[in-house]
Amino acid sequence: MEPQEPDDTTDDRGTGRRSRSSLPVGAFTRGAKLAALPVGFAGRTALGMGRRIGGAPADAVLTEVQRRTAEQVFSVLGQLKGGAMKMGQAMSIFEAALPEEIAAPYRETLTRLQDAAPPMPVDVVHRQLTAELGGDWRDRLVEVGDQPAAAASIGQVHRGRWHDGREVAVKMQYPGAAKALRSDLRQLSRISRLLGVLAPGIDVKALLQELEDRVVEELDYTLEAAAQQRFHEEYADDAEIFVPSVVHGTERVLVSSWMESTGSLADLIRDGSQDDRDRYGERYVRFLLTSPDRVGLLHADPHPGNFRVLPDGRLGVVDFGAVAHLPDGLPPALGPLLTAALAGDAQAVTDHLRSEGFLRPGTKIDPEVMAGYIAPFVEPAGAPTFTFSRAWLREQAGRVGLGGEGMSTSMKINLPPEYLLIHRVWLGGVGVLCQLNATAPFRSILEESIPGFEPPD
Repeated sequence: MEPQEPDDTTDDRGTGRRSRSSLPVGAFTRGAKLAALPVGFAGRTALGMGRRIGGAPADAVLTEVQRRTAEQVFSVLGQLKGGAMKMGQAMSIFEAALPEEIAAPYRETLTRLQDAAPPMPVDVVHRQLTAELGGDWRDRLVEVGDQPAAAASIGQVHRGRWHDGREVAVKMQYPGAAKALRSDLRQLSRISRLLGVLAPGIDVKALLQELEDRVVEELDYTLEAAAQQRFHEEYADDAEIFVPSVVHGTERVLVSSWMESTGSLADLIRDGSQDDRDRYGERYVRFLLTSPDRVGLLHADPHPGNFRVLPDGRLGVVDFGAVAHLPDGLPPALGPLLTAALAGDAQAVTDHLRSEGFLRPGTKIDPEVMAGYIAPFVEPAGAPTFTFSRAWLREQAGRVGLGGEGMSTSMKINLPPEYLLIHRVWLGGVGVLCQLNATAPFRSILEESIPGFEPPD
């Protein structure tokens, strides 16, 4: 949840819109920080060229420029609020390539900003409800708590009671959050060149456009309501998964049935028993990977706080603002690619990656090197069960991060925009499983969810 800013976070719906000339210093400070990034990049590039001329190896110069660039990019994004901070969270795909000493402070800054975010004042809450539900909103929402029960990324959730007696969760967006987010996203387009330094194999411009499109979709709660209701209907009779029904929805207010829980996966990560970690970890990853086939949608926010432990033992799922539309399920190319990787067929792995756009035209790479690079990533599918752990994840991150043995290979890999949310879920889901230290039948779950995946005997 981002702190509410009183400058350009107001909109034209009667909540005190200001002219550009009256915006406070904070609005310009945010833009100035973003604008300074390309300047810093130019300085670092010049420094790198000077060192290279002075005899420093080319790889060492590149690594130093990338390290300094990463420090500045993630430091600035971590200090920003509003849309820029949300964009920073979505850009975790780049964070995975960074050494821990850079990435850890960035994550800590984002967490601190979220934890310190003040709730909307009661009068602002009521104005939002009036603007979205009409002046007679109390006839339908007969009770609503003054204090938020939970935080969302661009708003907050209040507990209430609908006119028919149902207990409900009322998710409402901060006034002007949409305007602030769009403004910050425009500013962030300036740093595409810097991100290209961190990951030169990626078509950063196309990827940032896809990020922007998906993030902006999260602003429209009517889209979230439609996605949530589809999940609710599909899982209505499921023995392991529960999704709250949608009661009412507008662009900036979403009313859902209240879901009572005893905690979340985040709580299990902190102090859950190993049996619970294994049980709910398996349900979590099965939901993420099989729902595209069942619903035609992929829940694309795998944060452990979005997955709740219910009193009856089911796993409750919330927050459907970020979804990938996959009407035919997960991409059919994933199955043969995964099969080839497990079989050690280096040429087939490289051919599949190139045909799907993971290797850009003209990129040259030894198939054996490519197959060796991705082999550890598919290791969890190589046995009937796999125990995910932080140590295993750190080993993989160190191997492909700056200075790692796989760095030069990772620099050549592209992330096609259509795989952006799939990639986010895969990395995020594996990360949560590692935090849970869960043992799961990962291979059989992949067989259920990915067409064409045929693991070797």
